[in-house]
Order: sequence, then structure tokens, then C-alpha cells
Amino acid sequence: MMQLETPINDIDVATFWRDGFIVRKSLADTDTCAKLLAVADEHLQQQMAPIEYEVDVRYPGAPDDLYSAGADTSRRLLQAYSRHPDCREWARQSLIYMILSGLFGRSDIRLSQCHHNCIMTKQPGYSSVTRWHQDNRYWSFDEENLISVWLALGNEHKRNGCLRVIPGSHKEELPGGRFDAELFLRTDLAGNKLLLNRAVPIELQSGDALFFHSRLLHAAGRNLTDSTKFSLVFTYHEASNRPIENTRSARFPSISLKWGRSKVPE
Repeated sequence: MMQLETPINDIDVATFWRDGFIVRKSLADTDTCAKLLAVADEHLQQQMAPIEYEVDVRYPGAPDDLYSAGADTSRRLLQAYSRHPDCREWARQSLIYMILSGLFGRSDIRLSQCHHNCIMTKQPGYSSVTRWHQDNRYWSFDEENLISVWLALGNEHKRNGCLRVIPGSHKEELPGGRFDAELFLRTDLAGNKLLLNRAVPIELQSGDALFFHSRLLHAAGRNLTDSTKFSLVFTYHEASNRPIENTRSARFPSISLKWGRSKVPE
């Protein structure tokens, strides 16, 4: 069997578990990004369901109701894995599998069809602010140990609402009182302000990928440009870390990536 250069090393793994994230530059090539961007743009133009709209979440900056200006502003195209073969190919490719198996330290990896599994569509005009949160606020698994892969399909920067993260916050044990009723981090508390002082923006070029832990505190601003920002996001977990029955996280079956090892050429 031909030996492949590993896509992740011990330093990468240590950095991920220290900071709660790593960025892999140019993980997707230009052709891959162009194909995925074409799918995203076509589905957005056609308003192909299922879609979550900004008015559905009503975060700061979103339209107030269905009768307000911008009520048809998309927030994300849901169920990306089922939308198109190009999305499925990206989500299950061996490069993603090998990086994730290195980070988890396990070979049996699964993709959740319940979270995130979407194309983020941060549109100009009525895109909202996403306040500071951990993704586990939405998810119900045996362990709070999942990894999301965020692929930038165009350049992401402060003006179009790139993600911001707090390095190392995935290791913080924060009591419930540090969050509001919707499980967003309270910004009025002195201890939380110290956390927020550590925040950094994650500016990405097209094809860059952010791998981040489900406990990592992150947020995003509004899109203040004239162009939609597209990102493809999938979430993965170890096979042994199962979704809790009768919760939103168990609504759809997870997809096994274990076969990814067979992609290594002989």
C-alpha cells in the first residue's frame, strides 16, 4: 500500500485540544469551492426547502415578523447532506475523515444529519447577529464532544460577519448563571467580560476550513457588505457518542464515515 502523507500531526491535535479549534488553509481546491458555491447559490435563488429564515430565529438585526421588510431573508439552507451529491462528496471525503479521526483519536466517525448539516447563507441587509454560545446548547448527546467543519465558499472577514471564537473556552466549566434563558453568554457579568476580552475573529479565504469543538464559545456579526456569504458546515461525532433518544439530535440517523479508510490508494 502506498503511504500517504498524513493530513494532521501531533502539533495540530494538541493545538485543537488547547484552543478548541484549528484552521486548515486551502482544504478545498478552487474547483470544489466553485461547484459547491454554484449549488448553494442555485438553491438559495430557488428558495429550495428546507430553509431557516432570519425571521425564524429573531436574533438582533433580523426582521421582526413575516410582514416586515426582509422577511424572506434566508439564514441557512438545511439538510445539506441530502441536497446535492457534491455536498455529500465533500462531507464524506477521506481527507475530512483522516483529520477528524486524528482529532478524535478514533476511527469510527459519524456525520450528524441533525446538526449543523447546512449551507450558511449570511445575506446583506437583514442578516442577524449571532450572540455568544456553545453549540451544545442545541444538541443532546451522551457526551458534549462533537466537531464541526466549517468550509468557507468565499472570503470571510469582519465586515461580512465572520465567526469569532474564544480560544480555550471549550475547557471552561461555566455555571448556568453565566448564560441567559436562551443559553447565550451573558455580557453583563464581569467574569464573562474577561472571557470576551480573549475573543478573536476567524477570517478565512475561499477553501479554508475551520474545525471547532462543540463546546467552543463563538459568535458572528451581521453582513455589512453587498454580497451573500456562503459557508458549508457539517458536524461529526464518535460512533460511541450517541444522540439521546427522543431528542432533536436523534431525529435523523447519523452517517458512518468509517469507510473513508478505503479511500487511501493501494
